[in-house]
Amino acid sequence: MKKFIIDNLLWIIVLLLVLILPAIFNSATTLQLLTQMAIMIVFALSYNMLLGQCGLLSFGDAVLFGLPCFFTIHFLRFSNLNIINIPTPLLPIVGGLFGLVIAFIISLFATKRAGATFALITVGINEVVVSSALMFNDFFGSETGVQATREGFLGISFQTQLQVYYLVLIWTCVCVVLMYLFNNTPLGKIANAVRDNPQRTSFIGYDPIKVRSRVLTLSGFFAGIAGGLYAITWEQVSYDNVSLMQSALVLFMVYIGGMSFFYGPIIGAIFVTFLTFFLSAFTEAWMLYLGLFFALIVLFAPNGLAGIVDYFKPFRKAKQLWAVLKIYFLFILPLILIIFSFVTIVEILFRWSSKGYSAVSLSIYGMKISAGSLWLWLILIIVGLAGSFGFKWVQNIAKTNLEQLSSKMGIEG
Repeated sequence: MKKFIIDNLLWIIVLLLVLILPAIFNSATTLQLLTQMAIMIVFALSYNMLLGQCGLLSFGDAVLFGLPCFFTIHFLRFSNLNIINIPTPLLPIVGGLFGLVIAFIISLFATKRAGATFALITVGINEVVVSSALMFNDFFGSETGVQATREGFLGISFQTQLQVYYLVLIWTCVCVVLMYLFNNTPLGKIANAVRDNPQRTSFIGYDPIKVRSRVLTLSGFFAGIAGGLYAITWEQVSYDNVSLMQSALVLFMVYIGGMSFFYGPIIGAIFVTFLTFFLSAFTEAWMLYLGLFFALIVLFAPNGLAGIVDYFKPFRKAKQLWAVLKIYFLFILPLILIIFSFVTIVEILFRWSSKGYSAVSLSIYGMKISAGSLWLWLILIIVGLAGSFGFKWVQNIAKTNLEQLSSKMGIEG
């Protein structure tokens, strides 16, 4: 037992943290954000079963999330009408089973090829579902979506956000454990082999098509559970849940977090959910910033945020973590200047060209500014250039210091 606690100390700390967070941040908005993060963790991990473990790039995973959302909300609506009676805590299983069936049907023809072929097939499937959502109003509820009300169970009403949070948290913990255990199953190991070299895998007696099919089916099950949790949490499901935007967001979560690490999608789901929540409250151009951040991760940190964490491990083991962090802290000021200049210019141009905004008096950062002021543009350009030159100067210093530190520790790269 002692060895188990030591080996899993970080996960235990994380679990204790999420259990006590509602006592620290108890506002309804914060609880909704935490609940949404937990749901997206399940969805992102299910997607990483395809991308990270089996090498299947899907551009249509919203189908495996969104359709179970609709099935779950309809079952909840039937409970409201006393047509059927499924306890609210068990409704995610409904979403999971429908997700499994949908994924199995897709796997019958989509997994015969990997790479671009699979990706294009999933885009086509997603477009079919999106088109159907605009045609079959009885099931998809047209533009308003489908609504239902949570039912109580065993004396718990599930009418408060705190009760919903803990329900979602229980399901999230169960799904995370199951998907973690999947990594060490024979199917999980063979999925990695299919990802790395499908031809060689077939030579040793395993059919890559069957492996992809089974992984896709299991991924659909967990994505469906995430969809069921979403339906229970928000009591409303709409067209957006099956849109290509939903497929793009889960891809962003996994890639930004780091698909090569199990905890990568967890970090990505938390980060992207937090980012979209606050960016969308700040600006209507939030998708531009999210897309740019994704592009920067692809270019400069292909292993994602988890890869950045992993990069510092050798320094921590050598007790040089603080020394290397001090080097990277030098980048903070130049980055602040670059980001401030860029974001301000984008916001001015966006709001200047949008209806409902006055070019003479735009409100940014809580201040009124004039978009036509020459001094404003001159200051922003100077700040941006100062940040760029400062970043380049710090980069040269950091490179030299890191090379010396790595050489001293015997670390290459």
